[in-house]
Amino acid sequence: MPRTLQYRFDGPEDAPVLVIGPSLGTTWHMWDRQIPELSQHWRVFRYDLPGHGGAPAHAAASVAELGDRLLATLDGLGVQRFGYVGCSIGGAIGADLALRHPHRVASLALVASSPRFGTADEFRQRGVIVRTNGLEPIARTAPERWFTPGFAAAQPAIVEWAVQMVRTTDPGCYIAACEALAAFDIRGALGRIGVPTLVLVGAEDQVTGPAEARTLVAGIPDARLALVPGASHLAPVEQPAAVSDLLLMHFSTAWQQDTSAAIPVLPHVTAPAAPSVPFVPVAEIAPADAAPDAVAPTPDDRYEQGTKVRREVLGDAHVDAVNDTADAFTEDFQELVTRYAWGEVWSRDGLDRRTRSVITLTALVASGHLEGLAAHTRAALRNGLTPAEIKEVLLQSAVYCGIPAAGAAFAVAQKVIQEETTPPA
Repeated sequence: MPRTLQYRFDGPEDAPVLVIGPSLGTTWHMWDRQIPELSQHWRVFRYDLPGHGGAPAHAAASVAELGDRLLATLDGLGVQRFGYVGCSIGGAIGADLALRHPHRVASLALVASSPRFGTADEFRQRGVIVRTNGLEPIARTAPERWFTPGFAAAQPAIVEWAVQMVRTTDPGCYIAACEALAAFDIRGALGRIGVPTLVLVGAEDQVTGPAEARTLVAGIPDARLALVPGASHLAPVEQPAAVSDLLLMHFSTAWQQDTSAAIPVLPHVTAPAAPSVPFVPVAEIAPADAAPDAVAPTPDDRYEQGTKVRREVLGDAHVDAVNDTADAFTEDFQELVTRYAWGEVWSRDGLDRRTRSVITLTALVASGHLEGLAAHTRAALRNGLTPAEIKEVLLQSAVYCGIPAAGAAFAVAQKVIQEETTPPA
């Protein structure tokens, strides 16, 4: 399994290195319009996510693994310390590196990013849709997620270019990235990011908007906020001049304050020229004095592990609904299920989750306990089974468990599969 990423350099070989990371479904070309400015001051290193932009389709299971591959790539090139700017999942990778390898990151810019991206259920369902329908539904809806309506109407060629980036992405790598974002949550760790940080967001971003940006700024001790009017999620594409100017301002100032010998101190950079569109200048926000989150006691590690696995398999919405309806009469039973079914059996290494889903579906049909079949059909889809494979499981069950039981199971599973695999309108 390759441990490196596809990359390219722009700018003088003797300049300090600025690493730039892309958003999910895009390539390094999303930053093309920043390169002429940034490469005058830095050796700009851009990379593609696995399976994006023609990169080898070796999926990464987590944001941390993507960060490890990026560091392995930089290690091979002799780059030890660098500035970092990333968009969306690219920002998540930068924040993760700043937490796990703070000695490597000199300065940080998080563009259209968040300490947690939506909900785990949302990203796992997106993975189910891609596994079932391919990337075409995601590609068709990319423009409304990435651009403001006015920009999309005025720039049809750029919109089509964006759609093609998604269409040419490897589906398996896209699904793996969705799983990585589903598991990403650094809300409790923001206070440990110790480098100067710019949080940049499009004022009209409906994916990771100003609310998420302010959460980052409130949690990171040395962070500044920049709002870019007239921009949505892909602000570097939609408002390139404003984004370039803000990055120049941030990194030139941040690296002047960096006393590390590993990065040369840049000469003073004069204030950038006014961008072609107005934007709000960088504004410092005082960090919030938030009280630490209370940590609820757990009976033992098995319960904690069981809660984690139960949420990953059945989804947050299902587990939250069960917990909300638990009372003094049922809470001990729910604790037993979480600790033993999910913390022990489902957590064992002997079988993968796909196989466990096959067994669970079969057992539910055989026992006639169809009240649990809907939840476990959703779980099977999230664990990687396709609708065609679920059909085969139920057909096999029909032979050994009976036609009536399997017929009732088909009705339940059919409804769930239609709900989970139908792309948003």
